Amino acid sequence: MVSTSICSPMENILIIRLKAIGDVIQTLPAVHAVRENFPAAKITFLTSKENTPLLLGFRDVDEVIGLDRATLRGGNPFRVLPVFINLLRRLRAGNFSLVIDLQGYGETAWLTWFSGAPQRWRGIHGAGRNWAYTRHAKPGSEAHGAQWHRRLLEQCGLKIGTARNEFLLPQSALDDARIWFANHRLDPTKPTIYIQPFTSSADKNWPLENYLTIAQHWQRCGVQIVVGGGPSDVAALEPVRRAGFTVSAGVSLLVTGGLMQLSTLVLGGDTGALHLAVAQGKRVLMLMQEVTSASPIPFQHPDWVLAPNSGGIAGISVAEVNAAVAQILSSPAGNVSC
Repeated sequence: MVSTSICSPMENILIIRLKAIGDVIQTLPAVHAVRENFPAAKITFLTSKENTPLLLGFRDVDEVIGLDRATLRGGNPFRVLPVFINLLRRLRAGNFSLVIDLQGYGETAWLTWFSGAPQRWRGIHGAGRNWAYTRHAKPGSEAHGAQWHRRLLEQCGLKIGTARNEFLLPQSALDDARIWFANHRLDPTKPTIYIQPFTSSADKNWPLENYLTIAQHWQRCGVQIVVGGGPSDVAALEPVRRAGFTVSAGVSLLVTGGLMQLSTLVLGGDTGALHLAVAQGKRVLMLMQEVTSASPIPFQHPDWVLAPNSGGIAGISVAEVNAAVAQILSSPAGNVSC
């Protein structure tokens, strides 16, 4: 167990991870481990403002600080200065005895240092920002973000038990998802595939026409189809809408979590939405351009990935995906044969 000289049970702990959605989700096992070591401590999480709703599903987090990075990077001193001063005041007022930086950006190094916490941890691969921290974890073979965060905590003295990756979706988000299903004449008791075709990078995207082919096949088999995405994907998903499929692009991230929870299978690429589904215990099929030791595969589920032997993600055939989906849907959970 950790020495009380690091952090007493009643003290305050700050965890930092600014972006992105999938990376924030992958801090969950580390957050659980911190709570297990400090059951009575107050845990605060600092993240980018747009990710603050996501932290509602982190049951071990007591408080969230949203960082307005767009304003801070905007260059207008009359807008930047009050935001920056308010942030520093809030960090100081937190009276943190321990800060755990799970991002490692230059700005998070400064924020960690400005907090004034006597203990400041980070696993740093280079020596350029060592001045901001009191403990540095050594890089190891664990390339997956969730595993790396846990290894950092272990090297800094925490007791690390069995990994947990549990996102607790707020009931209000699930209720909104049920209403969305009803408004679109979908039955949550019927087999449903939720498809998230777009990722943060074009080279990680499986061709949209392939997803359409998959959707058409399984719709003919009686499976309901929902195609999702962020607000910026609405225009790109217009061909899907014109093909007659239900599109949920633009709903909030937590409602997306609810739609995935109501679905039988979540299909898509390496994107934050799929990592959110994994943390909710939903079955996913993640299409990836390759799988290496550094690939952000579904945590604890390496068998939930489909990757090509060669040729990038386009090398995955429609037949391969259909076969994988058929195997999943024919299980007792799906109970579909086609």
